[in-house]
Parts: sequence; C-alpha cells; structure tokens
Amino acid sequence: MRPWRSLYLIAWVVWLIDLGTKVWAEKVLSSRANIEILGSFLQLTFIRNSGAAFSIGAGKTIIFTIFALMVLILITRYAPQLTSRGWAIVCGLVLGGILGNLTDRIFRAPSFLQGHVIDWIQLPRWPVFNVADSAIVIAAVIALILTIRNIAPIAPRSTHTDES
Repeated sequence: MRPWRSLYLIAWVVWLIDLGTKVWAEKVLSSRANIEILGSFLQLTFIRNSGAAFSIGAGKTIIFTIFALMVLILITRYAPQLTSRGWAIVCGLVLGGILGNLTDRIFRAPSFLQGHVIDWIQLPRWPVFNVADSAIVIAAVIALILTIRNIAPIAPRSTHTDES
C-alpha cells in the first residue's frame, strides 16, 4: 500500500473514533459532574471549548476553523507525494484530528463554522481534551522523532544522467 493511502485510512479511523466518543460524551457526561476513573489522575469532564488548548483564543473559533481548513488542504495536496510511511502516519493522525475538531466547529452550536469542540478527557494540570487532540499530539511526537532521525517526508528524486 502506498504511504498516502494509509494516511487516509488512519485519518478516517481517528475521525470515526473521535466522533463516536464525542457523541457518547455528550449523551453520558453532559449532565454529570466529573467522573473519576483513576482518582484525580484521570477524570471524564464534559466541556464545550470555543478556543484551543488552555482556552487560548476562546471566542475566536472562526480563526481555528480557517487554519484547520488550510492545513487540511495542504495535507491532501501533498499526500500523494509522500514516500515515508512514518510521515504518512503523522499526516493521517493530524488529518484525522483536524477532521474531528473541524466537524464540531462546522456543525455544533452556536453556529455554522463557529461551533464549540467537545472535550471530555481530563488529566491533572492539563486542559480537558478529546481523541482528536490526542491524535494531533501523538503526531507531533512522531514528527519530532522522524525529524531527529532525519527522515524526509518525500524522498529526493534521483538525478540520474546518462553520459554517452
């Protein structure tokens, strides 16, 4: 399988898991207080987030929507050129995460393209997050490792010249 095909498979799986868990969280957690899973280390806490992590840019949802759309376009534009499986995984995780949160921003209240993202996983001293956010963070860690190992997303073309 070409790397870019696995990119889209990963993105689809991340998006489906994120969507399913957000539907579950809204149905089960929206009317409850925090649910402790591992004491205060891991809790389930339902929030609607109009900004980004740590509530940065609260109320600026349209900016995050536009940025997400730009990244989505860039990934889909360059996906067929990827030659590295590692970078295909990174792009798939990012694309799936973007699609997950973008779905909320497009279709959830308060309005089209300005919807609030559903977050529901809480760790100590960390903002409440969701599966899409987790996929993006995991992608960043893998991208850092690939960069340190000097693995390029697109292999350079060989410049063979025939000398007669």
